Amino acid sequence: MSSFPPCPQCGSEYTYQDQEMLICPECAHEWVVNGAVEEESDAPLISDANGNMLQDGDNVTVVKDLKIKGASSVVKVGTKVKNIRLVEGDHNIDCKIDGIGPMKLKSDFVKKA
Repeated sequence: MSSFPPCPQCGSEYTYQDQEMLICPECAHEWVVNGAVEEESDAPLISDANGNMLQDGDNVTVVKDLKIKGASSVVKVGTKVKNIRLVEGDHNIDCKIDGIGPMKLKSDFVKKA
């Protein structure tokens, strides 16, 4: 039997270690191994098209032409978006694009700049 502590979320005793994290295979909860107090942040974990983790305030670049619903304009490939804000939902990036205005984007169509 492993000497790892049980999962703090579901109480499962089948936890295992992956690098610096402990993982519960039953509920997929992850926490730090070193016994530090686990901090649950309100910021969602969102990654870009290349798998890089995004944070509030990051700058990103659009990787695909995006049609704007209800308008005749398009967000072109390579458009730089500054100071993004991460939100919950399908379109998980809230931003303001120069020349277009406030928009919501999917993280699948941007890469970290």
